[in-house]
Amino acid sequence: MVIVGAGPCGLACARELILLGHRDVLVLESAAIPGGLASSVVDKAGFTWDRGGHVVFSHYGEFDRLLDDVMSGDVHHHDRSSFVRIADRWVPYPFQNNLHHLPPDLADEALIGLVEAQLAIQSDDGSSDAALLDFGTWMEGMFGSGIVRQFMRPYNEKVWAQPASAMSAQWMAERVATVDWRQALRGLVHRSDDVAWGPNNRFAFPIAGGTGEIYRRLAANLGCRITYHATVSTVDAEQRALCTVDGRRFEYEHLLWTAPLDRLVGALTSAPEELRAASADLIHNSVTVVGIGYEAPLTDERSWLYFPEPDVPFYRATNFAKYAAANVPDADTDRYCSWMTEIASSEWRPLPGGEVGDGHPDEASDAALAVRVDSAIRSAGLVAPDATVASAHVEHLPYGYPVPTLGRDRALRTIQPWLMERGILARGRFGGWKYELGNMDHAVKMGIDAARRMALGEDEQAWSL
Repeated sequence: MVIVGAGPCGLACARELILLGHRDVLVLESAAIPGGLASSVVDKAGFTWDRGGHVVFSHYGEFDRLLDDVMSGDVHHHDRSSFVRIADRWVPYPFQNNLHHLPPDLADEALIGLVEAQLAIQSDDGSSDAALLDFGTWMEGMFGSGIVRQFMRPYNEKVWAQPASAMSAQWMAERVATVDWRQALRGLVHRSDDVAWGPNNRFAFPIAGGTGEIYRRLAANLGCRITYHATVSTVDAEQRALCTVDGRRFEYEHLLWTAPLDRLVGALTSAPEELRAASADLIHNSVTVVGIGYEAPLTDERSWLYFPEPDVPFYRATNFAKYAAANVPDADTDRYCSWMTEIASSEWRPLPGGEVGDGHPDEASDAALAVRVDSAIRSAGLVAPDATVASAHVEHLPYGYPVPTLGRDRALRTIQPWLMERGILARGRFGGWKYELGNMDHAVKMGIDAARRMALGEDEQAWSL
């Protein structure tokens, strides 16, 4: 059995296959290290950085057991402390549940719009079903014009780097907190916070090594079954064989593909035209991670912060030294702190300032972007004005998030059955191409389910069309 990608999904699948007694398992990884988008790096100054904002929480017992087995308790546990930056105020997350932190005029606009929208829903004939709406229309109908103007639209278009009107409204589930106008009114009148929403209100994080430590340990247990620097160039779905760019050929009975789905379609030696046409409807953004390490003590107790407003280049900033002291040099948080930020981009929304908008980043453009990020961090008051920059880490991730566009599900219904008929399971964040199944625990669960399907013929539990 061949697995493409040594990220959370691929590693979990390999581990499960071995536990089920299958020794003929090969993992092909194009990078030099395991973890994929969940890997971590240490920069020259000794700061640890993740490849985007990750926290460890779970919907599945299988993930919990894997984490316990691999990490042996070497994790911190945190209560989420998260805020939204609006009008020079810090509004507790979820924004729509904590309107009393806004200036009075913005709070009035937000509440009035919320009431009007939800009263309209009560008299609706059913045409507001999320299955029938684009994301922009759904937001307006659910939250009203005030909340959408102030936060929902600018933040989501910053994250996705796509217009809300081009996105489906079926992916939200636990991703977007909804609030009844009566609840919002009570919070506004009594000035009470409502911050407990969501599955990640308590989360874990490795004591050392960043998120990638989980997958380094998991990969170490798999040993020589992982081949690094192995980039797949072609896949012959009929002959059940694939080739790498250096000319090696591997035959398989079952293939788990966890790399981007559109790249798999592009690698197929033979595929019907409708498959390739459907692949063109798979849209993703790119994410640039900019981490700034400071020679300044860690004093901020918050976890991560959201920035919907256009004057800030990033959409999220993570207080990375707060997650684990070992994320800064010598674990010395009396001397160092670190903020990891994320900037999404696409053809529709290039990187701010155009530094890397042509897709060809260089040292000069990375340095310019880091300066912009540092300036925004200081302007938001996250570090003291005189804090010294000890490190600036910039990493461009061509595939950040699979975007749940209006055409995504139609494309998946064309591509995935064709692949599965030929022994290929495309799973994981980008293999499955479903953002709503894009967390680490989802990826691990999909990998375990894939192993059990390949080895035992069992139905998958997490992934479905």
